Amino acid sequence: MTARREASAPPDLPGYEYVRVLGLGGFADVFLYRQHLPRRDVAVKVLLAGSLDDDVRRRFQTEANLMAQLSHHPSIVTIHHAAIAADGRPFLVMEYCSRPGLAERYRAERMPVPEVLRIGVRLASAVETAHRAGILHRDIKPANVLTTDFGWPALTDFGIAATTGPAAQTMGMSIPWSPPEMLAEHPGGDERSDVYALAATIYSLLAGRTPFELPGGNNSAQQLVARIERSPLPPVGREDVPPQLQAVLERAMAKHPSRRHASAVAVARALQEVEAALRLPVTPLDLPDDSGDPGGPLGDLRSDDDATRLRGVAVPGAAAGRRVDDEDATRARAVVVGRPTLVPPAPAPAAPPPVGVPVGPEPRRGARVAAAAAVVVVAAVGAVLVTTLGGADPTGPVAPTDGLAAPQTGPAAAPVPAPHSLAGTRSADGAVTFTWQNPDPQDGDRYLWGVLTATGEPTLELVDQESVTVPADQGTGEVCIQVSIVRADRTASARPAQGCAP
Repeated sequence: MTARREASAPPDLPGYEYVRVLGLGGFADVFLYRQHLPRRDVAVKVLLAGSLDDDVRRRFQTEANLMAQLSHHPSIVTIHHAAIAADGRPFLVMEYCSRPGLAERYRAERMPVPEVLRIGVRLASAVETAHRAGILHRDIKPANVLTTDFGWPALTDFGIAATTGPAAQTMGMSIPWSPPEMLAEHPGGDERSDVYALAATIYSLLAGRTPFELPGGNNSAQQLVARIERSPLPPVGREDVPPQLQAVLERAMAKHPSRRHASAVAVARALQEVEAALRLPVTPLDLPDDSGDPGGPLGDLRSDDDATRLRGVAVPGAAAGRRVDDEDATRARAVVVGRPTLVPPAPAPAAPPPVGVPVGPEPRRGARVAAAAAVVVVAAVGAVLVTTLGGADPTGPVAPTDGLAAPQTGPAAAPVPAPHSLAGTRSADGAVTFTWQNPDPQDGDRYLWGVLTATGEPTLELVDQESVTVPADQGTGEVCIQVSIVRADRTASARPAQGCAP
């Protein structure tokens, strides 16, 4: 213990005054210092004297360079300076985030759903920005999300980050938030691995525990890995968490990467849709401007998955400098407005009324001021439902189509939730029977389902019961299906529930 204390003594840094210890880690300790000029409190991360081998130094240097590259983002911790102290230990001077971080909060308090949604959108924007710069974080978890003085989440600790290219290494992640592919004998991952860890972090904030942790049960590393690899995601277990949000988490944390959201920005938009459905202010995306040179350091930002546009939005009252919201000071900035998203083959729900203009807290970067825009989900029902519900054979197979029915008029209907508790059981003859539950049963409800395949869209069928059986000749190997709720007025779940059986 004495040697440990001597090794982690705060270094003497010219121009800085040591204040106190902030945290201790396996390779580095973090101290609070007061910088003399400009005068401010900063967090200084210092490598331990006993861990100064070449690999650790290289990782430390990589972390400094990556975080500096991303420091312009409002939800990524800013790096001010990096150097080597007089005693030979490398150190980073970082933004000091004074409020309790997510690791301190998620087990100690019941975090409100609106706040978790805001945090989720902002973190997803930070992760997407890193991915566009060619950087995987690979260790997203509550302990690596600090909170700024203005209440914004701030992603930190890129110490095991890697590039997204084919040479990316796959070392290190924290088991409770790791996707199955990172826990395999030969681990590997891509942007969708970060998508999983992002969703696992959001789940922890809502549930007050890690996703596959059993309260009072055996939560050894071996048991956690087994559950992560084979068990369905447990429900969050809160009555105020809507089924739509549970469905977003289930998709983002699917066992196989191909069934997850393809990008962090897709997760952000899904969370925005939940905000809109709950009649909450829609949190704007903080993404790089895609109007510049596509060959720049952030690459080509115009992708099919990420069709965004940036525009300035005026906030009423901002010119007069008055406060618009109790929580959020006015500001003006470019806002990313996502196009309405329809996830085939499931139709989109009726649109909620336009959401009021959201305004975020005062940003951490200079003259960047505020404003925001609401994402409005288009009211449309897939022609697959129009054809099926109006046709002669309501139980026959239905081919998906891109056609849309006319939007509804009048007051918007409540969004249709997705089924939950979707699970499959294989019988002795090889057939697989799937069952699910309707979280909000209504007269006339039916279910649109289909078997998921590696290529192509599923052929969909309508059924009346909360159960279907996939015959043995269609169910060799792992079998996965998707199910949507279809109301009597032909509205349907915004996103289908998905489930698999071995």
